[in-house]
Amino acid sequence: MALVEIRSEHPDDIVAREFLLDRCFGESRRLKTSERLREGRRPAEGLAFTAEADGRLVGTIRLWHVAAGSDRPALLLGPLAVDPDCQGAGLGGRLMRHALARAEALGHGAVLLVGDAPYYARFGFSPALAAGLSMPGPFERDRFLGLDLRPGALKDAGGLLRATGAWGEADVPRPAIADAAAASRRRVA
Repeated sequence: MALVEIRSEHPDDIVAREFLLDRCFGESRRLKTSERLREGRRPAEGLAFTAEADGRLVGTIRLWHVAAGSDRPALLLGPLAVDPDCQGAGLGGRLMRHALARAEALGHGAVLLVGDAPYYARFGFSPALAAGLSMPGPFERDRFLGLDLRPGALKDAGGLLRATGAWGEADVPRPAIADAAAASRRRVA
């Protein structure tokens, strides 16, 4: 794999990021409860990153403001995606470490996510830290994980997770994303 740069996300990344997410997770990704929490909101300030290799977006990660129960501030991580052609080279881990270090440096106390527990355990995520919390829709309990960036940040957290981040216009209207993704698929085929 070529030299990969992890950098803050730019507005120019949006269409490529959406195409990457569709490629990695399919159209059904838009039906997930985590997506409902992100919908219509902006990522947390300074916590949206892309990985680029040879001028091509090959990875993405974003964190979002949420309340973990009774107005306990936390971040919701996701989605984390790496281009299938670049998987297995440690890029997902690099993106995770970069995003978590930046969140901690900005003073955030906790991160939650829905994902593969064995993969995220190596970064300190645990289902025990999210055990008292629930999502506002269907989710897989064993995949709902928490991480304390500050000791005890999720101690005794309980209740429903809800979005608290800033409202923003959609990155790109859905038809523009669909048109760009279709054009990219035609070029690849």
